[in-house]
This record gives sequence, structure tokens and C-alpha cells, in this order.
Amino acid sequence: MEMERMLQRLAALCARTEQCEYDLREKMRRAGMASADAERVLQRLREGKFVDEGRFARAFAADKVRFAGWGRAKISLALVRKRVPRPLIDEALAAIDRKEYIEALKRAGAAKARTLDMTDYADVQKFYRHMLSRGFETALVSKLVEYLRRE
Repeated sequence: MEMERMLQRLAALCARTEQCEYDLREKMRRAGMASADAERVLQRLREGKFVDEGRFARAFAADKVRFAGWGRAKISLALVRKRVPRPLIDEALAAIDRKEYIEALKRAGAAKARTLDMTDYADVQKFYRHMLSRGFETALVSKLVEYLRRE
């Protein structure tokens, strides 16, 4: 695909939603674009502020907490898979709103707890495994278990 057309197509995509460089590279690779041309397109997108890895990481983290109910560990792993640099991942995780994060933890925990007997040891273990698979920290899950047992 011609460089100018690809640039315009990706600029329009980036104007609609935040994108990371890895995903954009993959789109260009699948379209059959040479890697040197793909790098030139990415450079122009960076210069035009269409793509910014830090901005992407912050938006991705906030969206995953708000809409998917993910914890920090799962968000971090997803950003690593998208080849976002570690300092930007750490920055994005630090920028997560604490109150929103706790609400996501409570929502995810309450939904799972409804299907379990929180006084049964095996069910509590299932709860822990579920919440850890969602990416929440062990200490927070422990506090949530105590809270749910009091309820």
C-alpha cells in the first residue's frame, strides 16, 4: 500500500482512538508495507502527535480499570505485550485513579462472590484465583475477602 494513503488511514484511526506503535506496525506489516516505509509513516504520525506511547498507556490503563475491571498486573502484562516501554507502563499504572481502582476491585469481587460461599475454604481459594487472574494485588484481595465475609 502506498505510504501516503497508509499515513492518512492510520492518522484517521489515531484521531478516533489511542493506538500504540506496535499495533500500527502490525497493521502496516499485514498490509504488506516494507519496514523502512512503516518506520517513516510512524515517524510522521509521532511528529503530528497522532501517536504517543505514554498517552496510549495512560488511556489503556484507565479504560481497562473502568470498563473491563482489570487490575494493575493484568494491565501491565497487556502493555508489555504491546511493547510499551517499562517506564511508560509504570507511569500509566501510577496514574490510575485510586478510588476508581478500588471500585473496580469491589465490582469484580462482588460479582464473583455471589457465585461462591465465602465461608467455605475451597470457595475462598477460587475467589483468590479469580481475582488474581483479573490482575488485582494479593493484599487488596485479602482485604476484600475480609470485607465480604463481614457482609
